[in-house]
Amino acid sequence: MNNQHVQYGCGLCAPLNWRNFDASPTLRLQKLPLIGRYFSGGDYPVFPKNVEYGDIVKGLPIQPESCEAIYCSHVLEHLALSDFRLALKNSTTYLMKGGLFRFVLPDLEILAQSYLQSNNWDAAMTFMEQSYLGKKHRARGIKGFLQEWLGNSGHLWMWDFKAISLELQQTGFQKIRRAEFGDSAESYFKEVEDLGRWKDCLGIECVK
Repeated sequence: MNNQHVQYGCGLCAPLNWRNFDASPTLRLQKLPLIGRYFSGGDYPVFPKNVEYGDIVKGLPIQPESCEAIYCSHVLEHLALSDFRLALKNSTTYLMKGGLFRFVLPDLEILAQSYLQSNNWDAAMTFMEQSYLGKKHRARGIKGFLQEWLGNSGHLWMWDFKAISLELQQTGFQKIRRAEFGDSAESYFKEVEDLGRWKDCLGIECVK
């Protein structure tokens, strides 16, 4: 299938005109016969039926150069540096020449500036909470381990525009620019973008 629009790390946002992937262990469990229903509802989000299990680091089940557009929202900061680089490499492999890669993630520069400019006694606490680099409690017991494993909410590597632009250039992307919510010339991105996930964050659009 050519001219695909692919979203990875989609969570519960799964527009029908996009091919949506997520690597959540919860999704994988929900798709298992018989036991899947025990991981649907309650403490576990219920994924739309059109969400496919797929890990951008290990590779998605799509053909090289088959995508017109790829999008991800608050995904890349959850990857270790080596996995992040694999994700970029795989993303450029799936895009056709001239295809668009658009994404949003937390902006380390904004978080750092807010911390440095604050005179509040809890500035460091706020930074650790907003950056998701800190943990208030350590998971204990089987239930705690499962909730942490299934949630995967911690951030492993944070980015500012300068650093991530260099990584994109080294992967082969061009025309790298800061992006704002809804500013793409291609209207199909409106189907996957959420204003709340772009506020005070770093948006990027680039071209293969």
